[in-house]
Amino acid sequence: MRFLRQSMIGLFLASVTLGLLVWAVQMIGGAVQTRMSDSPEVPPARERVFTVNVITAEAGTHTPVLESFGEIASRRTLELRAAEAGRVIALAEEFQDGGTVRAGDVLVRLDPADAEAAVQRAQNDLADAWAEARDAARGLGLARDELAAAQDQAELRDRAAKRQVDLAGRGVGTAAASETAELAASAARQAVLSRRQALAQAEARVDQAATSTARVEIALAEAQRRLDETILAAPFDGTLSATTVVEGRLVSANERLAELIDPDDLEVSFRLSTAQYARLLDERGAILKSDVRVTLDVAGVDLEARGIVTRTSAAAGEGLTGRLLFASLGAAAGFKLGDFVTVRVQEPALKNAIRLPASAVDAADNVLVLGAEDRLEAASVEVLRRVGDDVLVRGDILGREVVEARSPLLGAGIAVKPMRKGAQKSTEPEMLELTEERRAKLVAFVEGNKRMPEEAKARVLAQLAEPQVPAQMVKRIESRMGG
Repeated sequence: MRFLRQSMIGLFLASVTLGLLVWAVQMIGGAVQTRMSDSPEVPPARERVFTVNVITAEAGTHTPVLESFGEIASRRTLELRAAEAGRVIALAEEFQDGGTVRAGDVLVRLDPADAEAAVQRAQNDLADAWAEARDAARGLGLARDELAAAQDQAELRDRAAKRQVDLAGRGVGTAAASETAELAASAARQAVLSRRQALAQAEARVDQAATSTARVEIALAEAQRRLDETILAAPFDGTLSATTVVEGRLVSANERLAELIDPDDLEVSFRLSTAQYARLLDERGAILKSDVRVTLDVAGVDLEARGIVTRTSAAAGEGLTGRLLFASLGAAAGFKLGDFVTVRVQEPALKNAIRLPASAVDAADNVLVLGAEDRLEAASVEVLRRVGDDVLVRGDILGREVVEARSPLLGAGIAVKPMRKGAQKSTEPEMLELTEERRAKLVAFVEGNKRMPEEAKARVLAQLAEPQVPAQMVKRIESRMGG
């Protein structure tokens, strides 16, 4: 009985378990079918709104600036060369690389012995020529007197011959006496011819003496010039460069001794593209006298000079493009020949131009403007100039708000949240208060910089002594310190 009871209980429990399992399978299947047949609940879609910075398009007169790089050169540079060969016997104390000289200062003296001897020989030759000229003049005077005497004698002989002929015609004289008188008259005329020939020779001698005197005077002037060329003097105020001689050296003719540079008459040469060059031409095709600003970065301080465009190169140059321009500089303290500088040239002013960030204009010259309900609209503009990170444009956007920076997510019809600038950025340079240790390091670096001009060094040290120092200058100096 016990076995039968336990068997019945096990059978009951197995039946209940199987029933529960079938019921569970039915519930899960029904739930799956219900889930698959029901449509999902989708939340309502919301439009995405982007935040953008906008600026108001305002028209005005803007002066574009062309930026290029150039090289400093001197408008007056002279090569000092030896006109004659000789030995250097004296040099000026300033005759060294970087020496400053004044106009008329004697720089080099060559041995003048040979030149002085040549001058003395020429002077002696000139004295001989003058003596010969005086002798020829005296001979010419005597020849004229002899000719006058011969002519008087010939006249007397002619009258005597005529008288004898007249006497013979009246029967008083003889034929022999007449012939003798005529022969004497003929001899007198022959003497006159001889004296005329002597006079011509005397005149020719005078002419030859004058020619010889002139020739000797030319030789003396040439000898004196060669003597003067043994002294090499400075023709203008300037600075010497590339000196190559020492005292006692034997130099050859036309040998280069040094180079004289005028440091106060500097110019800068720079190259522009053809399109940029065309903007600097006037109505006649001549280059405009545009203002130029030249900048040289020296240990955190910009050396600056101003000038005007003076001329352009006659040819583009072999293998080069664009145009080479030259600008004369005014006061250019601290600049040296060969400096590589930044050149900024002012173009003619553009009226009714709108200045926008370059990121606001796409490749198709379109901008995005704020429309109704803060939605973007596309507008086309004409790009006039690109100046650094900005562009100058014209278009039908005057007074409208323009998106500062475009992105692939922005386009016409998109709703945005505009962010307007409440205040303009301060144009004053950022200033720093330095600690004493940091200030001492900067001062020591500037004082130890041998390449910095004295004027720039004094200006930097004066700024470093102030309680507040420009942050940009500190950043540049520390970048060169490696810290």
